[in-house]
Order: sequence, then structure tokens, then C-alpha cells
Amino acid sequence: MMPIPILKKEQCLVATIEATISDQELLALRDQLVKEVGEEHSAGVILDVTDLDVLDSFSVRILRDMANAIRLCGANTVIVGIQPDVALTMVQQGLKLEGIHTAMDLEDGLAYFDGRNKTAL
Repeated sequence: MMPIPILKKEQCLVATIEATISDQELLALRDQLVKEVGEEHSAGVILDVTDLDVLDSFSVRILRDMANAIRLCGANTVIVGIQPDVALTMVQQGLKLEGIHTAMDLEDGLAYFDGRNKTAL
């Protein structure tokens, strides 16, 4: 099991989830991100799922749990890169990412935090 690199970009942490991620690795990523949000005092987390061909019910539940834990630590989560086919399948299966902001790509995810911070000033 290889740890997923977590990069710091401006006031955010960025993690790219690879297509080959196991359930154990996803759980480890959740724990590591929540820990690092507290240590880094991050404004948010961007989860890049561009490489994923499917988001099953377990993955969606873990992403929701991750976003909720991050929110409790005072930060927000943006999931970027959900492919159109994945989005359609999620809708057909009734899988929802309620309360989690989504964006097309990393650039849009970073813009979300830039815009949020500018309007908060």
C-alpha cells in the first residue's frame, strides 16, 4: 500500500486519487487528510478524482465522511474531475455527494477557494 501524496497549493491541500486505489488506501487517505488539515490550518481540501472510472457506494460514502470530518475541522472540500460517465452512473445508482462542492478541474477547484476567500474579506 503506497501513501497518496498530499500537496499544499496556496491555502489548500490537494490529493489526486488514482484509478487503482484500494478501499484501505482510501480510508488511509481520509485519516491523513483530516490530520493534515488540522496541522496545516488549511482552508480546504481538493480531491482530484479525474482518473476514476467509477465511484461506487463505498467510495462515495468515504468521500462524504471525509468531507464531513474536514468540515468539522474548519475547512471545506471540493471534489474535482468527476467524469461525465461517472456522474451519470452515480445519478442512476442514487449516489449523492450532498453538501460537497464539485468543480470541473483543479483550476476551478482552486478558483472556488480564491473566490470564497476574497468575498470573505
